[in-house]
Amino acid sequence: MPALPAAVPPAPPPRGRLWRSPEPRPAYDVLVVGSGGHGLATAYYLAAEHGIADVAVLERGWLAGGNMARNTAIIRSNYLWDASAGIYEHALRLWEGLEDALGRDLHFSQRGVLNLAHSTHDVRESVRRVNANRLNGIDAEWLGPEEVAKLVPVLDTGPHTRHPVLGATYQPRAGIADHDLVAWGFAAEADRLGVDLVQGCEVTGFLRSGDRVRGVRTTRGDIAAGAVALCAAGRTSVLTETLGLRLPLQSHPLQALVTPLLEPVLDTVVMSNAVHVYVSQAPKGELVLGAGIDGYNGYGQRGSPRTVEDQIAAAIELYPVFAHAEVLRTWAGTVDVAPDASPVIGPTPFEGLYVNCGWGTGGYKATPGVGHVLADTVANGRPHPLAEPFGLERFTTGALVDEHGAAAVAH
Repeated sequence: MPALPAAVPPAPPPRGRLWRSPEPRPAYDVLVVGSGGHGLATAYYLAAEHGIADVAVLERGWLAGGNMARNTAIIRSNYLWDASAGIYEHALRLWEGLEDALGRDLHFSQRGVLNLAHSTHDVRESVRRVNANRLNGIDAEWLGPEEVAKLVPVLDTGPHTRHPVLGATYQPRAGIADHDLVAWGFAAEADRLGVDLVQGCEVTGFLRSGDRVRGVRTTRGDIAAGAVALCAAGRTSVLTETLGLRLPLQSHPLQALVTPLLEPVLDTVVMSNAVHVYVSQAPKGELVLGAGIDGYNGYGQRGSPRTVEDQIAAAIELYPVFAHAEVLRTWAGTVDVAPDASPVIGPTPFEGLYVNCGWGTGGYKATPGVGHVLADTVANGRPHPLAEPFGLERFTTGALVDEHGAAAVAH
């Protein structure tokens, strides 16, 4: 779509603030709904790479206060299928240059990610994934139990355990980055380029002419737009239902917890799909642990005690030293899960409306990649090549991208 200059150049943000807090204008070239990492990255790349700065990011709460503030900050690209490997590796390569692009420290740490195997079936599937990753140019290794024990000394790799460690996949380039710093970096640069970041502005419906979406209805008035991109994570399906468009998504709480500060004991990320726990140690020293999704549908941000109990029990069995730690706090996000555990990216049956949803537990790691891809899709009015396999039509053609094995419970 053609870029139109903003009517008035934006004033700089107030002293001591990273971005402005503007009132929403009556119309924009593009509206991005949701100010998580995906929404902010989409707005940034629209302005930075496509010259479309007449953009507003609409957030019903505070900027990056949803899933972006509630994830475990893990980054990796070791997915099984070509389509998934393509978009996640695209994201990882952008992560590797993101601090330079945004001009700030994001605490990006390529400390590697291990995915443990506990059964013969796990081993077969893990080795298959390593081979698939290598064919797609992704760094991947298979490590035996002795190599795993050397890499993670606090992990109990003995044969007496309930879930013995038979080996693990390892991606050395994977790691973590501070989610708050990432959100603030995208927000500050998008604002500098002229994007309006509008907080406290909930989208309640759409403006439309027939099958064309021409803007949104919000709690702060109607806003017209040439294109609308939905990046509202677990609530995307709630919004599309106001148009009569039902998306094949289910929303669940996803929980995590953190301990107080500890001395360094873990310098990589370790995941176990079978035992349903994954853990890393943040730069300050706290252990960050994630679990599987709660079994019920819901939009709450608390979750169930049973999931936390199971998560802690699994962590203590794998890492006996963790029994000396305490839980500082727990929280949950709302994740939207598609039937094939892969995202939905691209146009909808409504002209001018684009969706980016269905990431389940894997949205954070894709942040710069999907922002880059969705910005290109919106700017050019057609799916980016990396987004084409993830269109809505796959649910009618049967061309699913089944990533349940690689996605599992792990971020």
